[in-house]
Amino acid sequence: MKVLTWNTQWCCGMDGKVSVERIVQQALQMGEQGDAGDLDVLCLQEIAVNYPDLQGRPGDQLAELKALLPGWQIFLGASIDEFTPQGHQRFGNVIATRLPVLQVQHYPLPMPADVNMRCMQRMCSLVIVRDAVLGPVRIMTTHLEYFSKRQRMAQAVALRDLQIQACALADTPPQPASDGSPYQTKPHTRHAVLCGDFNFEPHEPEYAALSSPWTAGEQGSLLPGQWLNSWEVLNPGQPQPPTFRLVDRTWGAEPGACDLIWVSESLSEYVQAWWVDSSAQLSDHQPVMLTLA
Repeated sequence: MKVLTWNTQWCCGMDGKVSVERIVQQALQMGEQGDAGDLDVLCLQEIAVNYPDLQGRPGDQLAELKALLPGWQIFLGASIDEFTPQGHQRFGNVIATRLPVLQVQHYPLPMPADVNMRCMQRMCSLVIVRDAVLGPVRIMTTHLEYFSKRQRMAQAVALRDLQIQACALADTPPQPASDGSPYQTKPHTRHAVLCGDFNFEPHEPEYAALSSPWTAGEQGSLLPGQWLNSWEVLNPGQPQPPTFRLVDRTWGAEPGACDLIWVSESLSEYVQAWWVDSSAQLSDHQPVMLTLA
């Protein structure tokens, strides 16, 4: 399974041109690398629908993605979904996949008040896919708050709690049902991939909060576990290559690694390859791809 994550900056490149097509072409070309088949899952952050006041005037980028990826299932988790003088506007994360889809969920992340701080609602989108070898895998993508450190920490803790909850349900599943009702049995699994733009780097406390191990019994989880940074699984002790501020230094003088792909502990033995395209200039972030095999 190949999973690619990319904060697209509404598909606005360093040349100021907005092009969903360029983003999709680059992602699919990255997926062709290696010998584990083509790209299976594409996770994109900062996808816009009807934002004419943003640079490049993005239109309906969800519709464009559907046209460019025939045969794929595409899901938008709109953390912003509102009606303004511009009309119906949506902004958020996309998960696109060519694997069979079992379930889709969207989780608004905490947004504690932070006086006079620029911020917006954030979300974690989740799609459970069925992989031929791994079985059900939860694909989760998110984009945490940039300006408010308080909100970003609360969101990191919430993402850790979501995995604890999912593991507890996998360890002690609810009563089974096959009656065709909303209570019918769900695909609970410990296998999960969490990716996106976390707006924190490995040396920051939010990173430690998200990756903190949990013990048996914490919040109902019967077995211990934790989120593992897939880069560190393959390269223990080595700094992750930067994914932000390589070309555009608007948001800081030094490049940093804030686009991360986490895996559940249950998937750590399947982590085979990790790659960032450091030369891409189709967004202010770099695309990152993980291969599980």
